[in-house]
Amino acid sequence: MTKTRVLCKDIRDKIVDLHKAGMGYRTIGKQLGEKATTVGAIIRTWKKFKMAVNLPRSGAPCKISPHGASMIMRKVRDQARTTRQDLVNDLKRAGTTVSKKTISNTLCRHGLKSIRLKFANDHLDDPEEEWEKVMWSDETKIELFGLNSTRCVWRKKKDEYNPKNTIPSVKHGGGNIIILECISAKGTGRLHRIEGRMDGAMYREILANNLLPSVRALKMGRGWVFQHDNDPKHTARATKELCIKYLFSLQ
Repeated sequence: MTKTRVLCKDIRDKIVDLHKAGMGYRTIGKQLGEKATTVGAIIRTWKKFKMAVNLPRSGAPCKISPHGASMIMRKVRDQARTTRQDLVNDLKRAGTTVSKKTISNTLCRHGLKSIRLKFANDHLDDPEEEWEKVMWSDETKIELFGLNSTRCVWRKKKDEYNPKNTIPSVKHGGGNIIILECISAKGTGRLHRIEGRMDGAMYREILANNLLPSVRALKMGRGWVFQHDNDPKHTARATKELCIKYLFSLQ
């Protein structure tokens, strides 16, 4: 039997409970965001041992100690937007060096999943016509000269100043601009350059001048959906009220 990844006790118990309620492997997997093969393995173990336990398995020991796992779980619970790199850095300061993949595996074992993965699974079977009703929006930073990031170069000793190993630069930096854009399956909407620091009021003003005209120009019709991330200025009450007003304006 193929080995499955380790699931936390709560997930294993839910799988067994849903199986007892008469659900099939695929239905349970879709509801919990797990593979049907994983669900089947858990249920077979439960039938054989009368408990949904994780059986001992061979392999390298876990790189993250129970204390380290508790530390990153506590941070994720307190700060849901914490990145894997943040957690890697926290563990490194505590004396444990691991990869981002190890962080992902540890979080999954404790029943945590990426919101992006859950969103993708939830909408995997949505018909194409549903996606045509969605208007997507986000901010993007564009570097005016080069890339504002560290670049690694493999070189021989004393070749650090060879032109092929260096990146041209300009005095006082190249600068950048930040734009807010919106797109849909029907085409691209308006671009807006963001001047200064954007707060909730500025975001709503940008929407007022660009979002609705873009929706009308793309002829998205009734029942369109505005999709953006959970930035606080995006989810503010005033912003939600503005978006609802736009939705009804096209009815």
